[in-house]
Formats: sequence, C-alpha cells, structure tokens
Amino acid sequence: MINFVVTNNLSMDHIKLHDKEFRIFIESDKIQKSIAEVALKLNENYKDKKSPLFLSVLNGSFMFAADLLKNIDFQCEISFVKLSSYSGTATTGEVLEILGLSSSVKGREIIILEDIVDTGNTVVELHNILKKRGASTVKICTLLLKPNSYKKELPIDYVALKIPNDFIVGYGLDYNELGRQYKDIYILDESNG
Repeated sequence: MINFVVTNNLSMDHIKLHDKEFRIFIESDKIQKSIAEVALKLNENYKDKKSPLFLSVLNGSFMFAADLLKNIDFQCEISFVKLSSYSGTATTGEVLEILGLSSSVKGREIIILEDIVDTGNTVVELHNILKKRGASTVKICTLLLKPNSYKKELPIDYVALKIPNDFIVGYGLDYNELGRQYKDIYILDESNG
C-alpha cells in the first residue's frame, strides 16, 4: 500500500535556493486574478476565430499555460516548445531552432505564451520564425513583463503583470533549475547577503 502525504507548504514568506534567499513578491491570489483578466481579453478577441494555437515556451511557462487555459472558453490547441540557442556548450545569442513544434503553423493564428519578457530577444526571434513559416498572425501573451528592460518594437499583446528589473523565482521561474514549483513569485532578498 502506498501512503500519500498531502502538504500545502509551498507558500512561505522566504525560501532559500542554492546560495540565495528570496522573499515573497507576488502572492498566488494576485497571479491567478491577473491571469483571469488576461483570459477575459483573449476570450473576447478570439471567440470567433478558428482554433488558434497556443505555443507555450518551456520550461518557465508551463504553470502559466496551465492556469491560463483553464480560463479559456474558445476552441484552441496548445503545443509546448523549447528554443535552442546553443552551439556546443556556449550560447550563440540567437535562436537556432524550435524543438517540439510538430504541427504546421502555416495560415494559423498563434499565441506565444511566455513566463517572462525582459530583453525580448527570444520572443522577437520566435515571432519572426513563426511568421517566416507562414503563421497568419502571431500574438504574444506573457505572465510577466519588465517594461524597463523591453525596448523592442514588437508589441507584447497580453500582459498579466508588469514588474521591475529584479531577479524572481517561483510559479515556473527558476534559479539554476530550482524554485519552479512554488505557487507564489519570490524576489531576491538582498538584505540576507
């Protein structure tokens, strides 16, 4: 017999990941409310469209994608993609390929789902790749936007929350692969060294 222990201790004031301490920044309730507001806008804008395709950019956007789609009431598809920008062990700074995109985007309406947009290099390159592959429209929907970092001309169409240029974790975002599982978002706590 397997015993399961159910705990709800993934909401704390402070967490430690590797060598860094983080304090709570955005609580789960506020995240969920912001996602619901974005979903309302998407529902209005896509209610008469033919099965748009959501492209969730992994790893960070998996929680956002799941919670957003729970609030979507139009027919749609979702696919999860990873972007490769490495040559050997070093990043090239350019997106070289999309991993996991198994269906054609030609003539499709695409909504890119991102966890966070800061400089925007990745999302702009992904947008360009999808347009070159024949997508009819490509819109960008992000959980978080750092407006002080994003200086690109490409509009970010749907934004759940705007934040300052601070390092954050939780709700899909990580620090060296730790911290994605928290339901809240945490900010680096500079007061603890």
